[in-house]
Amino acid sequence: MRKNRLMAWLALCMLCIGLLIARLAQIQLISTTSFSEHDINLLEASVRQRAQEIVIDNGRGNFLDRSGEPLVYEKNPVLVLFPFLKHMEWPAEKVASIAGVSANAISRALKDAKEPFAFGFPEPIALSQREMDQINTLEIPGVFAVEQKFLLPDRQAAQLIGINGENPSLVKKRYGDKEFLPRTLTGLSGLEKSFDEFLIGEGKSRLVYHVDAIGSPLFGINVKYSEPANPFYPVNVKTTIDKDLQEISEGLADRHQLKKGGLVLLDIESNSVLAMVSRPKLNRKNPFGDAGVENMMVKQQIPGSVFKTVVAAAAIDYELAPAARRFDCSKKINGEPDLKYQHGVLDFPQSFSRSCNRTFADLAKELKKIDTTIMETYAEKLSLTGSVGWSGDIFHTENFKQFADEESGRVFSSEKARQDDNFAALSAIGQHEVRVSPLAVANMMATIARGGEKLMVRTVEAVEYQNGSKLVGFEAKKLPGETLSPYTVQNLQKLLREVVTDEKGTGRWFKELPYAVAGKSGTAETGRHKEGRQMHSKWFAGYFPYEKPKYALVAVSLDVHEEEGGVNALFADMVKELYQSDQKKAAE
Repeated sequence: MRKNRLMAWLALCMLCIGLLIARLAQIQLISTTSFSEHDINLLEASVRQRAQEIVIDNGRGNFLDRSGEPLVYEKNPVLVLFPFLKHMEWPAEKVASIAGVSANAISRALKDAKEPFAFGFPEPIALSQREMDQINTLEIPGVFAVEQKFLLPDRQAAQLIGINGENPSLVKKRYGDKEFLPRTLTGLSGLEKSFDEFLIGEGKSRLVYHVDAIGSPLFGINVKYSEPANPFYPVNVKTTIDKDLQEISEGLADRHQLKKGGLVLLDIESNSVLAMVSRPKLNRKNPFGDAGVENMMVKQQIPGSVFKTVVAAAAIDYELAPAARRFDCSKKINGEPDLKYQHGVLDFPQSFSRSCNRTFADLAKELKKIDTTIMETYAEKLSLTGSVGWSGDIFHTENFKQFADEESGRVFSSEKARQDDNFAALSAIGQHEVRVSPLAVANMMATIARGGEKLMVRTVEAVEYQNGSKLVGFEAKKLPGETLSPYTVQNLQKLLREVVTDEKGTGRWFKELPYAVAGKSGTAETGRHKEGRQMHSKWFAGYFPYEKPKYALVAVSLDVHEEEGGVNALFADMVKELYQSDQKKAAE
């Protein structure tokens, strides 16, 4: 009996030892980079336990505006101090004199320091290149003058550029078994997501100091500078954004209290994004959900009467709107008296400038009898359907898209709707199943302003190596598909201008602007309700100057009550700002 107990005890001991060995093997040999359900990197955690470090550059690529100004990060020359300095004699007075600060200020900063830091409060002091060289020539252990990468405090075009974060499973999904360092940042939305393959870091640049368990030097007081081996990285993504115009756009959106919606500004000649604003503002602490991470300017929206431009183009081609024809605009699209809008009897240009629903509902029904797909055909000719952002094959990536989150537009989503007269009438005024993005609407205006030439919209012109040489460029590209005839485009241009010049036109508010504007307004019922009332989306889309088009601009306010949230003042102020900006540049 005693022998059996002894054997059982020995077996239990052996089992425990075996489990302990297995656990140690898992920790030290098997799961070193992905331990437990939390995917803890034990190697990295071990290094962090016995090292103090300061990250000089996170290794991820940067975004620049069209003139090379940083949009997300900037590099500042700073004075980096390591905490072990408070336990040793070193020429603090000499360093303080070069940096233009007091030695006492440095001593006070070091007193409570537990990690290496960039000296200065609340902002690190900025050194000149001469001061950096003088400090580094002293070769004081734990004292470094380096260029450190900082996030800009007021970043512009937040939703267009997007966000990044640590997501090991997403990195693995995108790049398979390709090796990346732990805690690698990856793009989660916007251009950060589209250009992630270029931006993803090859490693951080760090100053590292090894310590023992109580923080004392482990290998003397030597600090190691660690950086990626490839001098060409991180890359810079050079956007087409004009930083000054982007800042103006953001300020105007805030001044006009735009809560949901945004603004798109295109350069017509190059068909490039100069500014893009989306609201609600991005909450970087909790970006997902309703916190503004979505770029409203590339998402499907209900366009309302802006879509009448498409019906007008088809009506012109099929000769459904001769000069002598008149439309009864005192009635709704269903034939009932319109008690709200008593437009009376109007011709076709007046119907367009004053946005008569009845005219375009009747024209849509007539077009449907000719061909049920006519509105879709003309929407495609005006680049409203499909995607309009730059796409193409680059390197080993097929159909690369600059706007990864862009949603395609549509007129109908079902064959049943396409065959129905009532649905055709509703679609003609930009309701029912019609969905387009503000980016596509801006592109439609640019297409008309250019004489019908359809181009893809660019927001990035090149990806550049760290030394400024080009890695890949994004040249202007035509959108595939049919285009409008010059005759039809010229008539559309006149119609869009009359929206502003007609004394009763929906754009008459823009008649006195310094640039002559052509455009179209829109008010759409969203089907959503708040406080028991229907919510609307309000638009104005146009281009200017009319005679020599330079800019296409769309302003939209989403989910507002009918008597609120107009965008006319926002659109007008942006035109004024662009005029002043151009005048200033011309004078320089």
